[in-house]
Amino acid sequence: MPEYMDVHEGMMGITKEALAEAHQADLDIQDDEGVNFKHAWADPKTGKVFCLSEAPNAEAVKRIHQRSGHPTDQVFEVPVQA
Repeated sequence: MPEYMDVHEGMMGITKEALAEAHQADLDIQDDEGVNFKHAWADPKTGKVFCLSEAPNAEAVKRIHQRSGHPTDQVFEVPVQA
């Protein structure tokens, strides 16, 4: 299954607890779209959050994030890794 990295903007000051809460909201409904959210990272200073997932397509990732309350249009397939 393809892997995707998505980027969220505007989450200045996000805490470890808030990131875990947002990630859990995705995990709670990910099966509805066949997505597997693997990990999330955040930079509180820039307000950027990054999520790595496996999914059938980018649209499935977008739909889960939309439903869980933190939408993004920035979803990138990552077919090459080292």
